Amino acid sequence: MMPRPPVPAARPRRFRPRGIALMEAMIAILLLSIGALGYAALQMKGLSASSSAMWRSKASHLAYEMADRMRANRAGVVAGAYNALGAPETVTDCGAAADCSPVRMAVLDHGQWNASLANELPGGSGVVCRDATPDDGSAEGSACDGGGTMLAVKVFWTERGVTSRLVLAVRP
Repeated sequence: MMPRPPVPAARPRRFRPRGIALMEAMIAILLLSIGALGYAALQMKGLSASSSAMWRSKASHLAYEMADRMRANRAGVVAGAYNALGAPETVTDCGAAADCSPVRMAVLDHGQWNASLANELPGGSGVVCRDATPDDGSAEGSACDGGGTMLAVKVFWTERGVTSRLVLAVRP
């Protein structure tokens, strides 16, 4: 029998780093980053919509407040005292301390209401007028035509540089 030739010892294989694990980690980090940026953008969009809804809700509340003031002063509405009042005035001769006419009460209501609009809405202002086409106008010009059977309570405010409008039609 012939002796077998000795088996050479197995050579240890050399490990050559190829960077596969590093590439997988970088891709995972990239995907997570894109997901986090998308989530942040979605949060910002939601916050913006929430802010816009808050301003619209405040404007609606203030418009209904003026409608309630008009309902409380029915004689002033019938006399046309709320129709297209000019610039808000400060009235000191009527209110809680003294009785006043329905027309003066309308002027007082208009002044207090516009003060509330200016305090609670950014760039807030408003007008009450008789208008056949109530869904028009801006803070600079209310576009009241004096026609129609309804009084329009128009509230204007500015959010993110854009003027917004809310109109509430009130039947006297």
